[in-house]
Amino acid sequence: MTFSGFVRGAALASLAALAVTACSDSSSVAGQALPSPANSPEQVVAEVAGRQVTLREVDAKWEEFDAAERARVTQLLYQNRRNMLDQVVGEILIENAAKAANLSADAYVAQDSAKRMVPVSEPEIVQFFEANRDRAQGRTLEQLRGQIKDFLDSQRVLQARAQLVEELKTKSAGVKVMLDPPRYTVATAAVDPVRGSAAAPVTIVEFSDYQCPFCARVNPTLEQVRKTYGDKVKIIFKDFPLPNHPQAPKAAEAAHCAGEQGKYWELHDQMFANQRALNVPELKQYAAGLGLDAAKFNQCLDSGQHAGLVAAGLAQGEKMGVNSTPTLYINGRALIGAQPFDAFKQIIDEELSRK
Repeated sequence: MTFSGFVRGAALASLAALAVTACSDSSSVAGQALPSPANSPEQVVAEVAGRQVTLREVDAKWEEFDAAERARVTQLLYQNRRNMLDQVVGEILIENAAKAANLSADAYVAQDSAKRMVPVSEPEIVQFFEANRDRAQGRTLEQLRGQIKDFLDSQRVLQARAQLVEELKTKSAGVKVMLDPPRYTVATAAVDPVRGSAAAPVTIVEFSDYQCPFCARVNPTLEQVRKTYGDKVKIIFKDFPLPNHPQAPKAAEAAHCAGEQGKYWELHDQMFANQRALNVPELKQYAAGLGLDAAKFNQCLDSGQHAGLVAAGLAQGEKMGVNSTPTLYINGRALIGAQPFDAFKQIIDEELSRK
């Protein structure tokens, strides 16, 4: 195994890649190559016996045939365009700042990076190696130390440039991103559990599974979102128990049973904190510990009173193309997997700036 291969694998492991931040049904099938984008939904893409077929009609058929794949490709296309747009914007900002400083762009970036760069420490090298030990194929820390340090140094350079660009964006009044993200209409109902103000300008709808470790990982991130944005954000929870998580459906029912007694979110949080103990007797113990009426809760859970509600959430997600958890929609913009707080912040800030 070459170090470049090791680094590529390690980099993927260390970044918030979709493939390792979401739970999915193991029977899911990967998508095909990205098609070339067309210009407009009203573009005529075929004529048959005098009848015109528009791109909108084709997309509607694609949505009907494979909603998950269409959503994946649409999001991938947007994200790649947005990434490259951010690169172009950064280059323009750096060029302008360098010109004002009578420096070349490379010299300006190097000078700025020298002020920001913190030397890579030995504990960081060890931590990186341990996090990616399974990719080293038996090679020791001693064998890889220098190469890991070089890689981490290169990442510091990229991080320093990103920080510079963000500062230049803040100082510049002339940066406006107008690339429209894909948006999805997510129907909500009065029975959906909600955290936050009904009048919040930003709505996060989360399709989630109580047995999914990545859903548990995103739960504290959403708490950070709530603390940061207060009444500006509300969170709506949708049940999406995956077929390979047998305890998830009953756990979802339990949350709704607790909701009848005003303790939905309390049990919701407790179950995510105790994912390895979600059998029915344990769910009943959690409810009792929250001070719920045990007889009422147990009758609700044993009868399957809310099984239909859980199934409805699953059906809604499947119709929309959801095939992994957590899948979140921020004002209709998809965010898939246990993404870091900064990923939420970027979208929320953009949405608030539109208001």
